Amino acid sequence: MHQAVVSEWGQTPRYTEVPDLAAPTPQEVRIKVIAAGVHRVVRSRAAGKHYSSGSLPHVPGVDGIGMTEDGEMVYFVSFAAGSLSEYVNLPKHAIKPLPAGTDPIQAAGMTNPALSSWMAFHSRTTNLPVDFTVLIVGATSASGRVACSIARSLGAKRVIGVARNKAALETIGLDETIVIADQIDHTDFSSVGDVDIILDYVYGPVTAHLFQSLASKRPVQYVHIGSLSGQDIMVPGSILRSKNLTIRGSGSGAWSMQDASKNVEGLLKAVQAIPEQPIRVAKLEDVEQVWNEAMTDRLVFTM
Repeated sequence: MHQAVVSEWGQTPRYTEVPDLAAPTPQEVRIKVIAAGVHRVVRSRAAGKHYSSGSLPHVPGVDGIGMTEDGEMVYFVSFAAGSLSEYVNLPKHAIKPLPAGTDPIQAAGMTNPALSSWMAFHSRTTNLPVDFTVLIVGATSASGRVACSIARSLGAKRVIGVARNKAALETIGLDETIVIADQIDHTDFSSVGDVDIILDYVYGPVTAHLFQSLASKRPVQYVHIGSLSGQDIMVPGSILRSKNLTIRGSGSGAWSMQDASKNVEGLLKAVQAIPEQPIRVAKLEDVEQVWNEAMTDRLVFTM
C-alpha cells in the first residue's frame, strides 16, 4: 500500500510504498481511506512544530473519511496512525458513522475546522441565553467561516464577523461585519454593542484592542482558539475590573479527546448542514507536487 511519509521534519511528504498493515486486532477496525484533509494542525505536525508530532517517520493527517470492511462509511480520528494512507487500523472508539448523504470531501475538509467552535460552545461556555450574540474574530479563516454556521445551529440570532478582508466577510452570511484596520487600534468595534460570546482565532494586537473597546452590558464569555496574529497580549487589570468578562481557552488541553469523541456524532450532523466550502482536491500520489503549492487552500487528498 502507499502512504505520504515525512522522513525529516519540515520536508515535503513523499508518496511512498510501504508494507501492508498487519491484521487488525479484535479491538480495531480496518479502514479504507477515501479522503483526508490537510488542516493547519496537520501541517504543523508534519513540520515537527506541534507537541503531538511524535517521531519520524511521520505519516501526516489527523482524521478522514473512509469505509470499513463491512461497507460502512465512517469518520475517523487518527492522530497516532496518520490519515494520508490507503488503509489504517484504528480503535473502534475512534470511528463514527458518517450521516447518510454527507459529502465525504466536505466532511474530510471541514470536520476538523468545525471542531474548534463546536467544542468551544459545548465545553468552554455556560448558560448562553436564548438567541445569543456571537462575535467571531478571524471569521474568514477556514475555522472561522464554519463557526458562523455552527453558531447558528446552536441558537445564535446575531453573528458578527471580524477580519481584514471586507469582500471575504461579505460571503459568509454574517449579520454584521467589522474590518480590521491597517493600524489596528483604528479598528472600529463601536457597533458590537451587547455580545454574549467571542470566539477568537486571531489573538494578538486585535484582541488587545477589542478588550479595550468592549462595551457590552451583558456578561461576555471570551474563548481563545487560535493565534493567527500573535501569541501574546497584555491585559491591564483595569479591563478585568471594569468589564464582566470571562476568559477561557479551547483546545485539546482545555478539553480531552474523550470529550471530543462524545461530541463527534452531533458535530457530524452539524457539518452536514454547513454550506459547501471551497476545497482543493488532489490525489495522494500527487502529494509531492501539491503539498506546498496549495498552502493557502483547504486541501483534501483522495486515495
